[in-house]
Amino acid sequence: MQPDYTGIITVEPGKRGGKPCIRGLRITVYDILEYLASGMTEPEILADFSDLTREDIRACLAFPAG
Repeated sequence: MQPDYTGIITVEPGKRGGKPCIRGLRITVYDILEYLASGMTEPEILADFSDLTREDIRACLAFPAG
């Protein structure tokens, strides 16, 4: 079963060019995916971005599949 990212992934036309963001923050889904692809671990991302949660990262991973 896919995680439900409704409410976690938001799209606002005036924010970050309308790219999908996390909970209205200026951190995009693509930012998180790029960090993971570059080799950052989930704990490293969470340490660098204190506003993020594990559920946020999981929603970013599920978003492209949805």
